[in-house]
Amino acid sequence: MSPRIKIIRKVSNPPVIKGFNPYGPELGKQKLEPINLLYEEYEAIRLSDYEMLNHYQASVMMGVSRPTFTRIYASALQKIAKAFVEGRQISIKGGKVYFDSDWYHCKRCSCYFNNPKKEKPVNNCPLCGSQQVYRFDFKNTYEDVTDKTCYDMCVCPNCGFEQEHQYGYPCSKQICPHCKSFMKRKGSPNCRNFKNQ
Repeated sequence: MSPRIKIIRKVSNPPVIKGFNPYGPELGKQKLEPINLLYEEYEAIRLSDYEMLNHYQASVMMGVSRPTFTRIYASALQKIAKAFVEGRQISIKGGKVYFDSDWYHCKRCSCYFNNPKKEKPVNNCPLCGSQQVYRFDFKNTYEDVTDKTCYDMCVCPNCGFEQEHQYGYPCSKQICPHCKSFMKRKGSPNCRNFKNQ
């Protein structure tokens, strides 16, 4: 049985700190590994205990199911409790996440980049300087300044079955429901399959 594909979790903003250091007279006597709080665990604590959202509301914000959110939250609480009781350092890093900032794709050099400074508009690619920049959203559509949008598709090379690509699930890992072959990527910002056509 193949492992379940882990959905990428949405984090609204990266944390303002990288972790915490405990202090006290007993700390010099022990050398303990720091506790690693993943970004999604940090986000679960922030949404539930700082923003005061219930687990369903927080799960929607992170783009995961409510049971998955509850598991992430429980793991975060357990790690924080362990760090407090054992006097361990907490570092916040890692995890399978994306940050809630605008992402862009350059048609000329094919690089992807984000825009953490939301107040500044993106006019050109930071790598090649091209103005052929498209907004990329996580529903796998590309938007240019004329609002033409094309679908990004996974296609079966054997039977031709097509389905809309889901971000975080590589086409090469998807199995065609008809002939059980591995699928391939079809769409790109250069495609001509616009929604309004």
